[in-house]
Amino acid sequence: MKNFLIVTNCIKDENLMLTTQIEEYISQKGGNSRRIMGDGEAAQFVTYEGEEFDCVIALGGDGTILKVSRDLRNRNIPIVGVNLGTLGFLAEVEPDQILSVIDRLFLDDYEMEERMNITGTVYKGMQETPVLEDIALNDIVVSRAGFSRIIGLKIYVNGKVTDIYEADGVIISTPTGSTGYNLSAGGPIVCPKTDIMIVTPISPHSLTSKSIVFSSADEIVIEVLEMRKAQKEEAIVSFDGQSGTQLSAGDRIVIHKADTVTKMVKLFDVSFYEVLREKISNHL
Repeated sequence: MKNFLIVTNCIKDENLMLTTQIEEYISQKGGNSRRIMGDGEAAQFVTYEGEEFDCVIALGGDGTILKVSRDLRNRNIPIVGVNLGTLGFLAEVEPDQILSVIDRLFLDDYEMEERMNITGTVYKGMQETPVLEDIALNDIVVSRAGFSRIIGLKIYVNGKVTDIYEADGVIISTPTGSTGYNLSAGGPIVCPKTDIMIVTPISPHSLTSKSIVFSSADEIVIEVLEMRKAQKEEAIVSFDGQSGTQLSAGDRIVIHKADTVTKMVKLFDVSFYEVLREKISNHL
């Protein structure tokens, strides 16, 4: 590797000190780099048409990496995450390791890890033409709209009703997303190399509603039920925490494994379970 795209969360890299250091080091080694800046997670991506990049160096937290994954998905560029956040499950590299990591990237001394994506297609009522189709690396979340109390959600798997939730919402998570919103909602943590989908209700009004793990070959459909006739919008669907789309009673989201994957550059021979133990224990 010698051509790098650097995406920086400029709130977390104050005064762009680390970004500048990386750019200068890449130049000294005879490589090339381009820079994209962002305020928080809202990086303003440009295409750099005609330019090829061997990898993206994402400086920030997991939100920055999710943003990179979404906005550069069509370019299919591997991502190196540098953790300037808190937990940073997606960001493998710490700031003091980045120069030695760049040395290894120049020598092609790394492994490539492919992370499963899921796709969600939104249908309004009985319409057969979708109004939205999007892809998520972490999760697709259906949550209550505005100040509504709870929402009703009917869950189908491969055409069969699996459960009906009265809850604040539901999370459909990838293995990568199991350590995100899914975890805080009480869902299971799974190894990111697995090939499954997790359905986790958010604050269900039930003593028995639990997370369910499904095969990546399954098709999951979420139907929004009518709870209050006086309220048109019952729920919102969002992909990887991005701005959501309003849903009304009768609307459906069809979810399945995506054809695309997110490529993550893996540099250290540390198991997911070691990372999990270290991140969680340090955060307590």
